[in-house]
Amino acid sequence: MITKASAKYIRISTRKTRRVMDLVRGMPVVKAEALLDNLSKRPCLYIKRVLKSAVDSADKRFHVPASSLYVSLIKADQGPLIKRFRAASMGRATEILHRTTHIILELDKIKVHEKKATVAEHSAAEPKRRVKTVKAVKAKEK
Repeated sequence: MITKASAKYIRISTRKTRRVMDLVRGMPVVKAEALLDNLSKRPCLYIKRVLKSAVDSADKRFHVPASSLYVSLIKADQGPLIKRFRAASMGRATEILHRTTHIILELDKIKVHEKKATVAEHSAAEPKRRVKTVKAVKAKEK
């Protein structure tokens, strides 16, 4: 983990937020920003803010550019419910629940894989093994 950023008490449902988060999880930061810019979902606004905060933090503290980072962890936890009441028929009141969300996002460096050795290099490095030959045995005819 390079950096971690969070946003708390956002007035949106965690269920709606998780649908957008599933698209962004594991993506490079540059691609994730482009995706969030082009989606027309309300949680994109909040996720984009948290992502920008984490990228700025990585650049400021560790001098890591955004092109070498990816979203290693992103999750939405449920915050407290804001309860309101609405008038209903026959003098009753019904409860309205406004849900809140806590967004947590972590960025990590993209790992560069080492050059894989070719088949010719592997075969030259390994000693040649003897192959045991098996002679076919003819069945005795009666």
